[in-house]
Amino acid sequence: MKKLEIKAIGGLLNLLFCMGLMIFLPAWTFRYWQAWIFLFVFFTSSLAITLYLMKNDPKLLERRVKGGAAAEKEKSQKVIQAFAGAAFIEMVIFPALDHRFGWSYVSPYVVFAGDFLVAMGFFIVFLVFKENSYTSGIIEVAAEQQVISTGPYALVRHPMYAGVLILLTGIPVALGSWWGLLTIIPMTVVLVCRLVSEERFLEKNLRGYSEYRGRVSYRLAPFIW
Repeated sequence: MKKLEIKAIGGLLNLLFCMGLMIFLPAWTFRYWQAWIFLFVFFTSSLAITLYLMKNDPKLLERRVKGGAAAEKEKSQKVIQAFAGAAFIEMVIFPALDHRFGWSYVSPYVVFAGDFLVAMGFFIVFLVFKENSYTSGIIEVAAEQQVISTGPYALVRHPMYAGVLILLTGIPVALGSWWGLLTIIPMTVVLVCRLVSEERFLEKNLRGYSEYRGRVSYRLAPFIW
């Protein structure tokens, strides 16, 4: 395997291990069927996208694996990414605690609906990757980058964030926790802050983005915002 492919697969396995710890340690049991199904949906979706990029768009894969707070160039984005990481950890741990102490009950049908939201969010992200090869893991503009206004970008200016928000909304439900839905609030705030900051950056650095903003009115959700 190439170095990039090893790094991508290694990153997925590391995330799987860390998420397993963040779920099963607070839950203090492996008898947590909701968690097993969620992890299967999450990582088969992640792996499918990774394998697709390996074969069809390795440059985009390279852009994606360098994400995270440490990779960001702007100080404000380092802070936002750090908060995003903390919010994601909270989003995974809180439902596990809910499961351990029995704070809420979610029917299996609703749990499966949460898993469907996770898969749907990944599918939207996949559509974004197919349409736009410049969706870097950090906020930057490549020398040859152009504005993309087709596919999901014709509906909202930040379709990947829309997909991620759907995915994240599904996580607490998929893990069997109603109270876990409260963790969506800080994550949504972080996503909106990053989105607004990214728009300012693109306005200054990506030719044609101002005209694109004029054509596509909505940032995240059609007819809402």
